[in-house]
Amino acid sequence: MAACGPSRAETALCLARAFDGLNAGTGSGVMVALKVDSAKQVDAIHTKGIALGGKSEGDPGPRGEHGVYAGYFRDLDGNKLNAYVPASDQP
Repeated sequence: MAACGPSRAETALCLARAFDGLNAGTGSGVMVALKVDSAKQVDAIHTKGIALGGKSEGDPGPRGEHGVYAGYFRDLDGNKLNAYVPASDQP
C-alpha cells in the first residue's frame, strides 16, 4: 500500500492492491473512503447507505492493526464506499 497525505490519520490518497486479488475496476479495487468525526457518524452513514438500497460489505466496527473504526457498503452501481474514523480521532 502507498499513501499520500500529511499523516496516517490525514491520508488524502491511498493506493493498494485489490483486496480480492482481481484487476481494479468498478466494484473491485476502487473505493471512496469518507473520513468522519465519530463512530456514531460511521454507523449512521452505513445505515443510510443500506436504507437507500446499497449492500453491506462489512458492518461498522474496528478494522485492522491500526484501530480504525469503519463500515463498508456498495451503492446501487456497485461502487464500494467506506466511512471511517482513524484511531487517533477516537476517544
